[in-house]
Amino acid sequence: MSFTSTDDQRQLADSIARYLADKYGFEQRNRICAGEGGWSRAVWAEFAELGWLGFPVAEEHGGLGGSTVDLALMLEAFGKALVVEPFIATIVLGAETVARADPARAAEILPSVVEGRRLLALAHGEPTSRYDLARVSTMATENDEGWVLDGHKAVVLHGDCADTLIVSARTGGRDDDRNGVTLFLVPGDAAGLTKRAYPTIDGLRGADLELDGVQVGRDAALGPKGGAVAIVEAVIDRACVALSAEAVGAMAATVALTTEYLKTRTQFGKPLGSFQVLQHRAVEMLSETQFAHALCYRTASLMDTATGAERSRAASAVKAEIGRAGKIVGEEAIQLHGGMGMTDEMAVGHYFKRLRLIDVAFGNTGHHLKRFIDLG
Repeated sequence: MSFTSTDDQRQLADSIARYLADKYGFEQRNRICAGEGGWSRAVWAEFAELGWLGFPVAEEHGGLGGSTVDLALMLEAFGKALVVEPFIATIVLGAETVARADPARAAEILPSVVEGRRLLALAHGEPTSRYDLARVSTMATENDEGWVLDGHKAVVLHGDCADTLIVSARTGGRDDDRNGVTLFLVPGDAAGLTKRAYPTIDGLRGADLELDGVQVGRDAALGPKGGAVAIVEAVIDRACVALSAEAVGAMAATVALTTEYLKTRTQFGKPLGSFQVLQHRAVEMLSETQFAHALCYRTASLMDTATGAERSRAASAVKAEIGRAGKIVGEEAIQLHGGMGMTDEMAVGHYFKRLRLIDVAFGNTGHHLKRFIDLG
């Protein structure tokens, strides 16, 4: 599963790493989390100025047309720095959904996203849906003015700050039918929309949304009527690879922190790293990280050409492996740091929290193992 990046990709990764090392250290990141909204609009504006928001977006939609491998390189660097800005929500989920659902509308909407002037959030999951993307009970009822939306969306990533929400709602069929779900563009301040915002344990933001008679126009419908599930599945598959790359970055940083700690922390007059049993555990962490890295980039290289079951099976394979490996690496790091690893002052605990949240996002290890088998 060897992977060799191009010169352009190496330059991209190096430039992102240099910026984050200079302007997004652990203390700076913690100050951002503690600030208003839990992320920095100034940093977001710099991301836009550097072209990062447009890198994964197609050229015809105002972006630079980067590949999934390019996206993975960006997210790996973000994972090492524990970036909390709404890149996954706005670019990986929001912009990708708009582009797949309606290319013509994407050409109107996405330039403002690439420029950093519009934030998006995908509101698809519901309290009873678990990981079943077809289980949607939010209803869209047609009237003379367009559509009225009623329902409840749960754990919408950065849904509290989104200027535009992409809401899935049922226009036909039963609650678990694959057909009959349609996407709608809803303003973040729409009448009848209530947001309950909260921080997640990894430092990001989530929101539960209540839609009570939210009126939108006919032009709010995005993409084919009743065909949203297939679009969302494709978006989530790519998001699984992006999150896996972020996890690889977090795992690599965790290994580096733990190795340095073992070199400098002494016990019985010797560095912890001199004890062979601890060396074996550190080697296991490194081995898990390297295998996860190789699988992640092999999968990323397939995502732009694979379709249907092949794409979904590859995404589930890497997501399941990342969840398993991330748990091992994170737990070993906490154990090897001792009680200090559980404190907010130590970065290793924050990496572990992010790895655990990545595991449960869009389906945990058990879900994706089953999906991988079912698709086989």
